[in-house]
Order: sequence, then C-alpha cells, then structure tokens
Amino acid sequence: MPNKPTVASDWLAGCAGCHMSLLDIDERIVTLLEQVSLHATPITDLKHPPESGVDVGILEGCVNNSTGEHVARQMRARCKVLVALGDCAVFGGVPTLRNGVSCREALRRAYIETESTAEGRVPNDPELAVMQDARALDQVVPVDVHLPGCPPSADTIFFALTELAAGRKPALTGKHLDWH
Repeated sequence: MPNKPTVASDWLAGCAGCHMSLLDIDERIVTLLEQVSLHATPITDLKHPPESGVDVGILEGCVNNSTGEHVARQMRARCKVLVALGDCAVFGGVPTLRNGVSCREALRRAYIETESTAEGRVPNDPELAVMQDARALDQVVPVDVHLPGCPPSADTIFFALTELAAGRKPALTGKHLDWH
C-alpha cells in the first residue's frame, strides 16, 4: 500500500505495560504493518519521531519530569493525531500517587532517607530531568484519542490503530474497552 500512514510511539512515566499490550496483538502486527509504517518506538532503534512528522503519535505514561514534558511536546508538534495510551497517559495513573508530597520531599525520601542509603544525596546535575508533579498527558498537550486501560487490551489497541490507519477516529464503545 503506497503512502501508508506513519506511526511513532514513546513512553513517559509508566511501566511499559501498554507497549507490551501493543506487542500482544501477536501475528496481527503483520496485518497492522501492512496498513501503517512504523517510524519510531521504544522497541525499535529509532527513538524519536522524525522532524518531518508522522500521522499518528502514541504516548504511554504520564508526564512527571522535564524530559517527559519535552517528549510530549515534541510528539504533539510532530504528529497529526496524538493518542494517549493507557490509564497513566489518560488519567495520570499510579505515578500521580506521588503528588501527595512535594517533589522535594519525594527526592529526599528516595535518595537520603531510605533504609538502604549510606551517605545519600539528591543528584543534582543540569543533564538530569527536573522532577514535576505527575500529570495526565492532556494536562500538558492536546490529545486527540484517549485509550484507557491498565493496560488497554491488545484487541482495543489493534482496533484503534486499524481505525486510525483507515483515516477514522476510533469510536471506543464498551465493546472495544476492557475495564480490568
């Protein structure tokens, strides 16, 4: 199929379960790759969407630091349709539980006060991401398709991606959403 829609994905703060669920479409991945051209994912050598852009961008996980915010803004700028994949991207998910304490308190506990820490100190280097409160993707950038689930089922992901490949926004109804 000439001029297949292009797809890129990345993950932010989460467990990578949504990308594992994407891989769980099993042999249907061959069918999907007949319909789309995969350009960059965490599971390929290409890690960033091309500057020329892609048709569909998929982000898993919430935004919880400056690097995640940069990745989210870059993906939004480089895709026509942005998909929030999974509960962390859609709602903020488990990582937002950290928001009950300040970033400073969380870093102090993680690097200084843990039972296993000896002479701990919070890493501080301009190359390191700056911690932020964890947020759902649409609190940072506009999202076109929300695909909830922890993780969404392989069937749900396959349905959504084949709909997007056909140029349609997926109509996610009870039959396509699996609430575990």
